[in-house]
Amino acid sequence: MKIDPRWAGFLVMVALGLLLMFGLPQVLDLFGLVQMTVFVAMAMFALSQGFLWGYGGIMSFGQAAFFGLGGYAYAIAVINLGDSTLPVVIAVAVPVVFAALLGYFMFYGRISDAYIGVITLTVSVILFELVNSTSGDAYHIGAAQLGGFNGIPGVPPLNMPGDSSSPLDPGQMWYAAVGSLIMVYIVLRAILASRFGRVVVAIRENETRAMLIGYDPRFYKLLTFMIAAGVAGLAGCLFTNWGGFISPTVFSLTMSAQVIIFVLVGGLGTLLGPMIGAVGIEYLITIAGSQHLVDANLGLGIVLVAFVLLVPQGVVPLIRDKVLPFAKLVPRQSKPIPTGAEVPR
Repeated sequence: MKIDPRWAGFLVMVALGLLLMFGLPQVLDLFGLVQMTVFVAMAMFALSQGFLWGYGGIMSFGQAAFFGLGGYAYAIAVINLGDSTLPVVIAVAVPVVFAALLGYFMFYGRISDAYIGVITLTVSVILFELVNSTSGDAYHIGAAQLGGFNGIPGVPPLNMPGDSSSPLDPGQMWYAAVGSLIMVYIVLRAILASRFGRVVVAIRENETRAMLIGYDPRFYKLLTFMIAAGVAGLAGCLFTNWGGFISPTVFSLTMSAQVIIFVLVGGLGTLLGPMIGAVGIEYLITIAGSQHLVDANLGLGIVLVAFVLLVPQGVVPLIRDKVLPFAKLVPRQSKPIPTGAEVPR
């Protein structure tokens, strides 16, 4: 039986993820495993931007807003509740609700794409300044002191579902993080393979045509925006668990810029690309920081310029189109628009 190359690529990716999930703990020491855990959180963050921008055609310059909201929502909820089971749900729900409110006014207000980028960036800056100014005992939500620029230290880690007396150790946190990333990847692939996903891609390709055949682009863009926000919120939750700490820097321009670079380096219009870009760039930043020879931000800028000039399509599309032209491992569009009409490329 012949296997569709698209599904073959998907199965290979899931198998590779499981191999790394169970294989890396056998070859890395505890410090290396902890370091890889933060790479996984950033890969999920990049996945949210890659899905939103590469498939939904929505450029968000402030994706860090949802990443930070997820992290802060988890920290505040787990400090007040003790058990981490419900706080994880809250970490996803808060960015989704916020994205629904913000997205409704943007998409149903028919804001142009350029202004959507500006608005999301502005929201991220506002949240940074707002949280940064909450130092002092007066600023708290229940038992959680917001801490202002000092952040919230000592955030309780994830625990076994429903059992706050069984917190996850760093090794177990690795399995939880990678398992979450694999799960999110599977869900996003399923969404893109569904009728909803095909309509989203069709709107990205030609919004006017999709509207003329009966689809409401505003509705589909809003749902795409909310899904990406939920993924970013879960990434923020994992990031907070990794360090047991969160501060206003999660809303910073640096975080918003980094995730865009992750997507550009890995490849726009793919799900694999942003994850590879995130891990690769984070590894380079770690190496540069440990050697104290090159400023990490300067190095990040050099990498961005080099890829824009030399490899504008990103790593994964380059491998797909040049090295493996016979196997499209990460296709941009799996099926035509649901009506049967071809979508213009």
